[in-house]
Amino acid sequence: MIRKIREEDLTNVMTLWVKGNFKANSFIEKDYWLEIYNQVKIDFLENFKTYVYVENEEILGFISIHDDEIKAICVKEENRKNGIGTKLLNYCRDNLKENEELYMKIFEKNMNGILFFSKLQFKNSKVQLNEQFNETEYVMTWKKE
Repeated sequence: MIRKIREEDLTNVMTLWVKGNFKANSFIEKDYWLEIYNQVKIDFLENFKTYVYVENEEILGFISIHDDEIKAICVKEENRKNGIGTKLLNYCRDNLKENEELYMKIFEKNMNGILFFSKLQFKNSKVQLNEQFNETEYVMTWKKE
């Protein structure tokens, strides 16, 4: 089941977020993710549209969107490749109007993320330098036809 995040979900969602970023973006210092932790926690609950995927009362994944940008999508490592990320993404895409789009910034070194979004018809619309980390990132975009 997919539903909107609740305050009591935050501990589990933030654990997924931290672990996911440590793994997917291992080239970025872990301290960075810990420094922004409290702000991200507030954003997920108050400023972004965040949805969780729940099975047997356990949160197995989540997606968080602000305006047209996917800010985060994470699935518990042992539950990856079971379609949960796709279901979360499709849930958000289904709620878009015609010609609306979603995009995600993904570091070039995050090959699993790039492959995931490519498989779901996201196109690489821009290559840019993330100046904060001096890393190349792709802006991957999907438009509802």
